[in-house]
Amino acid sequence: MSDMFTNAMPNFSFEIFPPKGAGKLSSIFETVDALASLHPDLISVTYGAGGSNRDNTIEIASTIQKRYMLPAVAHLTCVGSTLEQTDALLRELKEKGVRTILALRGDRRADSDYQDGYFKHASELVAHIKKHYDFHVLGACYPEKHPEAPSLEEDIRHLKEKVDAGVDALVTQLFLDNDDFYRFRDKARAAGVNVPIVAGIMPITVPSMLEKVVSMCGAKIPPAVQRFVDAYGHNAEAVREAGVAYATQQIADLLAAGVDGIHIYSMNKAGITRQIAQNIHGILYSLRVKRT
Repeated sequence: MSDMFTNAMPNFSFEIFPPKGAGKLSSIFETVDALASLHPDLISVTYGAGGSNRDNTIEIASTIQKRYMLPAVAHLTCVGSTLEQTDALLRELKEKGVRTILALRGDRRADSDYQDGYFKHASELVAHIKKHYDFHVLGACYPEKHPEAPSLEEDIRHLKEKVDAGVDALVTQLFLDNDDFYRFRDKARAAGVNVPIVAGIMPITVPSMLEKVVSMCGAKIPPAVQRFVDAYGHNAEAVREAGVAYATQQIADLLAAGVDGIHIYSMNKAGITRQIAQNIHGILYSLRVKRT
């Protein structure tokens, strides 16, 4: 297992995404500059549906490791990719020094030219990576179940297959109600999922994010979140501050409950991410001191 999930628990990390289209990478490195100074355990780099921006993903992840001397995680989806394409990406990641991958199935596209890839499920991709390469592999999980799963219990059975294939740690999709995370964690542990489970948090700092959250993963909106968005919707600064406060409270509660780690979906908003990180720094540091 990667040292990043054993030496400094609870783990603390961020996710960023490459500029869309042909956007210059300089903008994302300004974000990385701000986040790297917070000394995260890792920074993960995503890319779009069907593998868009994957070249930028590799370049950014490699630069994070070489320039900032921080562990980087490159997202890798298998949907719509051939075995040869997947292996070519894995070889390139290895050549550029990226040692950790978040292995995902990815979202299926709706266009008529779309075809399934060689691997149908993330568990198959994980097994292939572990058999043929020397990467640390992270996997995704859904506290409120995957949108395509008939039940949480069925989803966890498939999650156990992915863990058995060689996943070193799990990172959850975003959620806004910690009780959903605790329910999921208890059921996952009871099913034999024994790797670290890192909680994914996305601060709600603009009203339009609520619709995005629901469309992304079907996460439910707690009344407390809906209330501050409705009350402050006309005041951008008030929504921002309320969203930061809610995310801070979420994380503090998760840390109190012994969570293995926190992964902030930064949406490339370094200022907001820094504010939350500074809010919880004392708690996080205290827990790390006690566990080392």
